[in-house]
Parts: sequence; C-alpha cells; structure tokens
Amino acid sequence: MGTKEQLLRLLEENRERYVSGAKLAQAIGVSRNAVWKGVEALRAEGYAIDAVTNKGYALSQENDLLSPQGIERFLPQEHPFGIVVRKRVDSTNAEARRRALEGAPEGTVIVAEEQTAGKGRPGKSFFSPSATGLYLSIVLRPSLAADRAQFITCAAAVAGAQAIEQVTGKTALIKWVNDIYCDERKVAGILTEGVVDMESGRFEHAVLGIGVNVKPPADGFPSEIADVAGAVLDDRTGAVRCELAAAILTRFWDRYRHMDDAPFYDEYRRRCFLLGQPLVVRQGSSRVRARAVDLTEDFKLVIELPDKTRRALPYGEVSTGRA
Repeated sequence: MGTKEQLLRLLEENRERYVSGAKLAQAIGVSRNAVWKGVEALRAEGYAIDAVTNKGYALSQENDLLSPQGIERFLPQEHPFGIVVRKRVDSTNAEARRRALEGAPEGTVIVAEEQTAGKGRPGKSFFSPSATGLYLSIVLRPSLAADRAQFITCAAAVAGAQAIEQVTGKTALIKWVNDIYCDERKVAGILTEGVVDMESGRFEHAVLGIGVNVKPPADGFPSEIADVAGAVLDDRTGAVRCELAAAILTRFWDRYRHMDDAPFYDEYRRRCFLLGQPLVVRQGSSRVRARAVDLTEDFKLVIELPDKTRRALPYGEVSTGRA
C-alpha cells in the first residue's frame, strides 16, 4: 500500500478529527513533506481534506467519494471482502465477471463511481451517473444449484432494503423480483449473472450486481425513467455511500452463508409489495392482466389469471396499473 492509500486509511479512521502531519508521517514511516504531497494528491482526486495550522489534517464529513478505506471503516474487523474502487467502468458486473474468469477469489468486490454501460434486466441499461449512485458487484463461487439462482437475487434484495433503512431511515420495499422501492419510486436494481457447469448443474462462478440511486442526479433522471426512478436521499447533501456499501455487503454475506435454507424468505415476502395487487405481466410482445396472490418457497410469483387459473412465474417483468 502506497503513501497516498495509507494516508487515506488513517484519515478515514480519524474522520472529523484532526491528525498532525508529524503523527501521520510517523505512522506511515515517511517525511512530513511526503504527507503533504499525499494530501495534495488526494485533493486532486476530489477528496475534501481540511488543514488547520497546529492541528493537522482531517477528512471532511461531507466527503462522499468511494474508496476501499472508506468502505472498510464500516465493515466488521474480520470480513471476506477484497474491495476495488474504480472511477469509471463499463459495468461493475462485467468487470467482476472478467476477474472471476481470471481466478479472482470469492468476495472480490468491484465498486465504481460511474458506469458507462450499466446493466439492467435483459435488453435494458441501468442509469449510472458519476458521484450520485452506488454501483457494486461481488464475485461469488456458490455451491448453490444453478436453478436456485433466484435465491442470490432475493437475498440481495432483502440485504439492500435493510441496509437502506439502516443508513437513511427510509422504508424500503421490494418489487418482485429484483427492484427496491422507497416512497413508491425505484431506487435500486439487482442483477445476478453466472457461468454454469453443464454436467453438475452448479455454478462455476456467479456475479451479483447492485445499483443504488443514492442522491438525485444534478440534471435529473432521463425522461424514459423519470416517472419511476427515485433516490434514497432527498437531496445531494450527506456522505453515506461508503456506509451504505458496507451495510449492503455485510447484510448480504450474512444471508449468503445460509443460502440453501433461505432464512430470508419471510422478510422478502413481507417487503414484497406486489402481493395482492393487480398486475400486468409482460410476455414478449404480449401483456396479460393478472393478480399476484402468493410467493412460492423458491421465490416464484404466483399469479391468478382472469379465468381463475394460477401460474407460478420463475422470472419475468410485471407492473402494477393499467396494461
């Protein structure tokens, strides 16, 4: 770890407290001039660092840049994650998948300030502007059978909803199967992808991606999603992204370790606001009216059609309101 990275870790550990240049230099094992150069390098990257004569340096509370050091500050002392933060990637899922194919260990986490080709459901993109969202993907090597991939997505939905409530105090609900809503607006989406061994029917690896709209974008949401998209914070102030990332990772991992038993089923069902609601189910170019009546133990959505017959959907695109 270089001087700049060690300096950022120390400033994160002492956020809101001033640390003298002499103490920082001693802790890192460099000169005070090297500390000054490190601070200037961090400022050039966008970190807000205050400096006061005879007091030293402090990382501003308003600083909300993502960094491994900032996220790790909120993680348990012992955790399985290897966190990589990128300023810009095509897609955190794509980057995680590339690393998984190169042998990256389970628990490798890719976090980005911005995605240029964020991925949503098949054929759709995920709006991923810089500095206002949280975009992260985790490399997984589950023993789970591939036909239970939905368990990963649903565990992440519960973890994401609980983490949002923990950090922001807002109530978070789940729209089957992979979206999180606050105040009737979509604030997060989840995408699980994987490579499956055809002989065993099990994953060689999987990649779980979570994108969260943390703050309203400066120029607003694009017109095609403006009627449904929202953010977990009401304005652009506040520094919560590192804390939110850590909360999502911690809560997801707690559930991932017990994936086969799906102990999060009741919590998922409680938060699933579609149950009991009239729906429009999209199947290719057709639309079918139905009502959501139940959720199976393996997270299929049970719908009732107008003729009173019922079907269990393993996946699909559904919406409330008129067709």
